[in-house]
Amino acid sequence: MNYLDLSGRTALVLGIANRWSIAYAIAQLLQAHGVRLAVTYQNERVREEVQKLVSEWPGTLVLPCELTDEAQVEAVLDCLQKEFGQLNYLAHCIAFAERADLQGAFRDVSRAGFQTAMDISAYTLIAMARRAAPLMPANASSIITLTYMASERVVPNYNVMALAKAALENSVRYLANDLGPQGIRVNAISAGPVRTASARAITGFTGMLKQHAEKAPLRRNITAEEVGQAALYLCSDLSSGVTGTVHFVDGGYHILGF
Repeated sequence: MNYLDLSGRTALVLGIANRWSIAYAIAQLLQAHGVRLAVTYQNERVREEVQKLVSEWPGTLVLPCELTDEAQVEAVLDCLQKEFGQLNYLAHCIAFAERADLQGAFRDVSRAGFQTAMDISAYTLIAMARRAAPLMPANASSIITLTYMASERVVPNYNVMALAKAALENSVRYLANDLGPQGIRVNAISAGPVRTASARAITGFTGMLKQHAEKAPLRRNITAEEVGQAALYLCSDLSSGVTGTVHFVDGGYHILGF
C-alpha cells in the first residue's frame, strides 16, 4: 500500500502569504502527492501573489478569508461543500500579534494586544475545526496547526505569542478528544525558527537562527520544506494512530536543557 498516494483527497490550507510561507511548503507537498487544494488569502494585498503561487496546480480554489470575518469563513466552507463535497485535511497556519507586543517587557502587553493574539492565533483553529468537521469523513481526515516551543519556555521577545501558542496546543488536545470519535485526528507541528516574513517581525530573530544552528543536535536550522514533510506525514495514513500530539521539527533543539 502506498500511504503517501493521497489522490482523490482534498485540503484547505490557511495562511499562505508568499513563497517563503510554511503554509506554502505544506500546500506544495500535499498537491505533489495528489491532494486537490483550496487555499485562502487574507486580503487584496496578497491575493495576486497567492494566485500566482498556485497557478500551476490543477483545480485549486483560491478564496478570500479574513478569519475574524464570520461571513467570509462561512462562504469558504460553503464553497468547499459545493466544489469538493468533503474535506480531508485542514492546515491552520495562522498567527498574528501586534509588533509592539513582540518586543519589550512582557508585563507591558496590552489587553487589546492579548485579545488579538489569542483570537487570531488560537481561537481561529477552534472556529475552523467546528465548521470543517461536518465535511470531514471518518478515518480519512486530519487537522494540523503550527506552534513553537515558546509555548513552554521563555523565549525573548516572543511575549504574547507564547501565550497564544500555549492556548493553541491545549486546543489541539481538546479538539483531538472532541473529534476523535468521528475519526478526525488533530495535531500540531512545533517548528524551529524558519525565515518567513512573520518570523522576521520578532525582535532578535537573526540571533535566534544563529543560536539554533549552533546548539541544536543536528547543528543546523530547519527548512520550511521539512515542516511540510511533517505535515504530509500527519495528514497521510502513515500517522493513522496519531492524534493530540505536538510533533517537533526543530533539529532536536527542544530536548536541550541549556
